[in-house]
This record gives sequence, structure tokens and C-alpha cells, in this order.
Amino acid sequence: MDPIQLNTEGDLIITPSASSSQHDFDFLQGRWQVHNRKLKSRLNNCTEWTEFPATQELRKILLGMGNTDTFSTTFDGKPFEGMTLRLFNPATRLWSIYWADSNMVTMDPPVVGSFHEGVGHFFTKDTYNDQEIIVRFNWDATNPAQPVWSQAFSADKGETWEWNWYMYFTRV
Repeated sequence: MDPIQLNTEGDLIITPSASSSQHDFDFLQGRWQVHNRKLKSRLNNCTEWTEFPATQELRKILLGMGNTDTFSTTFDGKPFEGMTLRLFNPATRLWSIYWADSNMVTMDPPVVGSFHEGVGHFFTKDTYNDQEIIVRFNWDATNPAQPVWSQAFSADKGETWEWNWYMYFTRV
């Protein structure tokens, strides 16, 4: 079953996998070096990528029902810091992932989803450059020693996706 569907009103319907649990992000605990590969611009057929290093550190919170991390790097010579808050809802068996950074200093709408066979799929509706989009995060933890995070945008209700950011993790 596809982890995302739209109802007749255009709302996202996200179904958890049968194996979804509070332990899905246990692989990400600790400190990491992160190699980033990010499109220079989004949703305009850009094919030029920028690459940069970062660090990330994750710790569990709320008796293991959530976690938080910090992401640190430099963009255009300026320090940049982001943070993620991930919360597992045991009633729905879905994770909600919230992001905030030192540029916007607000929480983005959460991406929601779960893991299936080592890959997490998370979605939300958002707006990018005044255009309604669906945001997708994938966490590939099939090799938990070298997980990969990726992000895509869809401007056509999930028919096509522009993959615009990849993060390759190596444990410190």
C-alpha cells in the first residue's frame, strides 16, 4: 500500500506501516558527520548542485517517545544551525517531524509518516514560493551505519517529485 493518498478534498491520508514503532529512529542516536548535496534552486528545472559538510547530533527525549537533534554547518560563509523534533504518537503509530533553523526561527509544518522495511516515508502539505506543494522526506536506514536522508517536492499532488536535497551520514 502506498504510504500517502489524497482524499477528495485534497487532504493527505498517511497510513502507518504495520511495523511502525517508537524505536524507528534508534539508528540515528549519537554524533554524525553529514555530507550534503542540495539543488541550488527548487522547482524550476535546476540541475546544479551544491555540496557541503555538516555535523548532527541526536538524543532521545520523552522516555524514548521522541528525539531531537541539532544540525550545524556554514552556508555562504555564515554559520547555520537547524534542529529537528521528532515525536511518535502511539495511538496513530505515526511520527511527526518538525524542523526549525537559524534563518527562519519558526517550526515548519510537520512531515508525518513511518518506516517500512528500513525506509521511512514522511509527508506534509506546504507552500514554496507561493506554490502549494507536497513535501516528502525519506530516511533510508537499510544500512543503519550509513543512513541517507532525502527531500523532494511535488507541485502536482504527488504525481511527480523533484528530489532536491540528500544527506549522507557517517558516524563520528
